[in-house]
Amino acid sequence: MGSKWTAANVPDQTGRTAVVTGSNTGLGYDTAAVLAARGAHVVLAVRNPDKGAEAAERIRAAHPGAAVTVQQLDLSSLASVRKAAEEIRANQPRIDLLINNAGLMYVPRRELTEDGFEMHFGTNHLGHFALTGLLVDHLGEGSRIVSVASIAHRILARIRFEDPHFESGYNRVAAYGQSKLANLLFTYELQRRLAAAGRPTIAVAAHPGISNTELMRYIPVPVPDILYRIATQPAEQGALPTLRAATDPAVQDGQYYGPDGLGELRGHPKLVASSAQSHNQDIARRLWTMSEELTGVSFPI
Repeated sequence: MGSKWTAANVPDQTGRTAVVTGSNTGLGYDTAAVLAARGAHVVLAVRNPDKGAEAAERIRAAHPGAAVTVQQLDLSSLASVRKAAEEIRANQPRIDLLINNAGLMYVPRRELTEDGFEMHFGTNHLGHFALTGLLVDHLGEGSRIVSVASIAHRILARIRFEDPHFESGYNRVAAYGQSKLANLLFTYELQRRLAAAGRPTIAVAAHPGISNTELMRYIPVPVPDILYRIATQPAEQGALPTLRAATDPAVQDGQYYGPDGLGELRGHPKLVASSAQSHNQDIARRLWTMSEELTGVSFPI
């Protein structure tokens, strides 16, 4: 294997089932397309089933014979998460890869999910926390749970236990940062619990650097076009850290993958480090407890 890991390094996935959230566009779509091309049965878990069906058709057109199905999932609704988990369990004998990719970024004004959670925290973290808890015992030998984080977990980021939903002083950069820090705290705490329970599943994380996707539509500072093109990378490149975390046989539990370029903004995937705060076990345990209370989901591990 060369030093630069690419989609060509993804091993054969025949016989494996992958659930990818937010996979009708952007990073999730490119992640799903590569897995399907390598033989996985891919479940596109998306909020809009029509857009999901269009994405499935694009994948099948590019890769005739690809096994792709669509599952309606709105991560901003715990009722939708529960329904989706039930349907996935009923329709799939087992899951080999659960890729928690969906998310939103820098929503300009404070918005709440239907359950009353701040939109970033509710969608990016709590929705995925609940989905993972409802599916974790459906994952088999050699399975992986991959959560997609961000370099933003270092920017104005802390878990606001006193006000997680920004009832006072909404700041979209801090809100997004909290949700992405939560993704990492969740991944590392989940890995500790899976290992302690002797489960055959590992939890790992990845981040895409800065990728040119729909997520960038709310970016808070205007960026000149030329600088934007230099600093960002295409979605198919941004998907590579997730694909590596999900499929590279050398990946170990609790690892974190991101681009190898300057500032981890772009490049090929490599093992990277996350902030000291993301490894704080006291914060992770507090977040886990709070997440269980808010979602009503307890992990059977």
